[in-house]
Amino acid sequence: PKEPPGSLSTDSIKIKKEVANAFVKRQKRSSLYEWYFEYYKNPMEQMHERCENYPPCDYLSDQIGFSLAYNRFFG
Repeated sequence: PKEPPGSLSTDSIKIKKEVANAFVKRQKRSSLYEWYFEYYKNPMEQMHERCENYPPCDYLSDQIGFSLAYNRFFG
C-alpha cells in the first residue's frame, strides 16, 4: 500500500539505540535514601492520591479543603 505524501512511516521514525542513548541519559540514584523515597510514598501523599482519584472528594477538597473532604469520604 502506498502512503500519502508527507506522512511518516514507522521506519523513518526509529533510531538506533546508540543514537538514542547519546541524548537520553537515565538519572542515577545517588543514595539508598533517594531510591527508597522514590518507590515508597508517605501516608499523606497516599491520602492525597486517594482523594484525587475519587471525583466527589477531589471536587469537595477544592471547595472546603483537603482534610475536611478526606475525612468526609474516607475518615
